[in-house]
Amino acid sequence: MAQPANTFDTADAIGIREDLVNNIYNVDAHEVPVLSAIPKVRAKSTLHEWQTDSLDTPSATNAQIEGDDVVAAAITPTARLSNQCQILSKSFNVTGTMEAVDKAGREKEHTYQAGMKAKALKTDMEMSIFANNAKVARGSSTAGEMAGIPAWLTTNTSNGGGAAVEPTGDGTDARTDGTQRAITAALLDAELKSIWDNSGVMPDCVYMGSWVKQVASSLTGASTMNLDASKKTLVATIDVYDYDFGTVRFEANRHVRSRDAIIMRNDMWAWAELRPMREETLAKTGDAQKYHIIAEATLECRNEKASGIVADLSTS
Repeated sequence: MAQPANTFDTADAIGIREDLVNNIYNVDAHEVPVLSAIPKVRAKSTLHEWQTDSLDTPSATNAQIEGDDVVAAAITPTARLSNQCQILSKSFNVTGTMEAVDKAGREKEHTYQAGMKAKALKTDMEMSIFANNAKVARGSSTAGEMAGIPAWLTTNTSNGGGAAVEPTGDGTDARTDGTQRAITAALLDAELKSIWDNSGVMPDCVYMGSWVKQVASSLTGASTMNLDASKKTLVATIDVYDYDFGTVRFEANRHVRSRDAIIMRNDMWAWAELRPMREETLAKTGDAQKYHIIAEATLECRNEKASGIVADLSTS
C-alpha cells in the first residue's frame, strides 16, 4: 500500500506544536537519614571543640576506716577534642536568556537549579559524615576537612586483620582497611556487647550499605522468613535486631562506606554549623547571574564509646 498522491500529512505540515510533558522526572536518591537524625548545634569557630569525661572505675573494695583522715584522690582532667569545620558548596550560573524563554517543567530556572543543588549538597554532607577521613587544618591554600565517623571509633571496633590499623580516636588519623570478610551475627553481637560494657547508653541504629544490609537480613536463616497470609506477603528482612542488651534498628544507608557497618547512638553525635546552608547571589560579571549554595559545618563526636564499627565487610 502507498499513500495517495498529494495527501497532506504531518511530515509536510508546519506549525505542529511539540508534545513536551510539563514535568521533569528525577529518581536520584537524596535522603540523608543520619544528617536528619543527629542533633544540630552551633559552631562558633572554624575549629569546633568539646570535652568528654568518664567516671572512676567501679570498685568492690571501697571500705573506709571510721574516723580516718581524708586523702584526696587524683583527678583526671577532661579530654578536649576538636574537629575542623569544612566549607561545602554547589554553584551554578543562569543566563538572562534562559530565564526569559518559555520552559517546560519549571517556571524559573534559578528556582529549579537551586532546589537541585540544595539536595545535592545535603548528600555531600551525609557522605562527609561517613567518610574515612582524618581532619585537615585549613590554611591559605588548604581546604579544611572534617574527620568522619570511622576516624573517631576506636573503643568498640572489629576489623578484618591483615593491614588493618585502628585510628587513634581523636580524628587525627583515618583507619587503615584490612582483609574483607562476611558479616555475621557473632561480629555484630560482639560489638553490641562492647558498647554495653564500655558505655551507659544503648545504640539506636546499625547503618549499612545495600549488600551488607541484605546479608544481615538473613543472619538467622529461614527463621526470618515470615508469611502474612492475610496480605499474601513474604517478609524476609530484619529491621529491628533484638539482642541480649536491647534492640537496635538495621537501616540501609546509601552514603555509608559499603564495607562498614556503623553502630550509632545518634544523640552522641551532632552536626555543628558555623554557617547553616543558605543560597547566595554572587557578583554578576556578564549576561548571566551567578549563585551558590554554601554551608560551613563539622561533625561533633560527643563520645565515641557509645558507638562502634564492624569494618572490612565483604561487598559482593
